[in-house]
Order: sequence, then C-alpha cells, then structure tokens
Amino acid sequence: MLHSHLTTLNAVSLVLTTFREQGLPDDLLLAGSGIRPADLSRADTCIGTHQEMQVCANAVALRREIGLELGRRMHVSAYGMLGYALLTSATFGDALRLALRYPALLGTLFELSLEEDAERIWFTATGYQGNAQLGAFNAEFCLVSLKVICDDLLGRPLPLLAARFEHEAPDYQAHYARSFACPLQFSATANAFAFDRAWLAEPLPLADAITHQAMAERCRETEPGIHRAPSLAGAHPPVARRPIARRARP
Repeated sequence: MLHSHLTTLNAVSLVLTTFREQGLPDDLLLAGSGIRPADLSRADTCIGTHQEMQVCANAVALRREIGLELGRRMHVSAYGMLGYALLTSATFGDALRLALRYPALLGTLFELSLEEDAERIWFTATGYQGNAQLGAFNAEFCLVSLKVICDDLLGRPLPLLAARFEHEAPDYQAHYARSFACPLQFSATANAFAFDRAWLAEPLPLADAITHQAMAERCRETEPGIHRAPSLAGAHPPVARRPIARRARP
C-alpha cells in the first residue's frame, strides 16, 4: 500500500479548531511545524506528513487522549471527492473496498485491510509508519475516524463486536467507551475493530451510480498525482500547493 509524503490540512485544521474551543491560540499548536497561519486559508494547500505530526505532537502534549476526540470529529465529508465516492457506493462493502484502494486520499499512516474471521470482519490498521512516540495517538485517531466513516456511510451507528489496539491500556481507557461500545483488548497484535460480515451487503442510503462513477474516476486520476509530488526536504519545508490531476487523453 502506498503512502504519500504530502497530505492536506484537514487534520491540522481539526486540531486547531478543537483547541480554539478551549481558548488556546493556534501558535501554540503550530509551534515547530513550519506552518504559518496564512497557509490555513488556502484550500489547495498540501503539507508534509511530518509537519502534520508536529502539530499532533503539540496537541498530545496538552491532552494525551486527544486522538479519540479528533477521530470523532473526522467525518466522511472531510475526505473530499473520496468521501463523496464512498457515500454514493452501492453497498457498505463496496465503500470500504474503495477506501482501501486510495490510501493517499485517506491520508493514513497505516496499512489498512479487511480481514475475515468466521462471521466477523476486522477493519485492521497495521504497519504504522509514523513517529513511535505518537503510535497510540495515531492508532486511536485512525480507528475512531474509520468508525465515524462507517457510521456516516450507513446513516446509523455500526454495531461493533470487539476492538483491539497494539498499545498498552492507557490511564484514560474510560474515554474509549464513547467510540467503542464493545469488548476492548490492548497490547494486541494489530489495531482493529470487528463487525458482523452481513453488514458488507448493506445498501447505502445515499447510493448514486452516476455520482459514484464520476467521483471514483476523480480519485483514480488524483492519487497518482499525490504520489508523484516531490517530498518536502528540510526541518521546516515550505508549504506546497496540492497537485492538480489532469484527465488523460483518450
């Protein structure tokens, strides 16, 4: 699975908005990232993933459980054209398989997969490629946001059968209950949550074949452009503009 050196400002903007509600200034969260407040106003801005992680590290230093809250705020609409492609898929299973096809558009630091276990499906995140000190934060943020995407697609909460995490149980474990109303396991071999496989065939309420085809095509065109974009060198690289994919000639 491919991962991009570049990502959007979605997660950074989410962090800033969350802490603004607590009266904390943006400068405190942006410290050391090389991201300027002016960069936040450009819709086509891309940043390095290490810049995003610096902002997240600043957030974790202030609130260790912040990954859970940020994940709950990361709705499917935050993923742009991919979000619309997922929402308009025919079935829940179609949407999840499409999401796995475009990891760069998801902005994930994990290898995502769907694993069958008898009558259960595990939505699994392994192969973490980020800062080891932020491993627990990123696992929480990833799995909670994936759960939110599932709920948004279905138009109702997806019932979970179990959830497991690679990190040790944190002292704020009680906060997990809001997102994972199921048995929890820590110090596991993978980060994952399980649901009944019957849900894969569930028709989506916003399915639309024409819109889905158009958005899926946009995703197919755009992700290679993200991968071809040069990685940003230096401790505080300049913020880049998002590459614009052009339709190939027939």
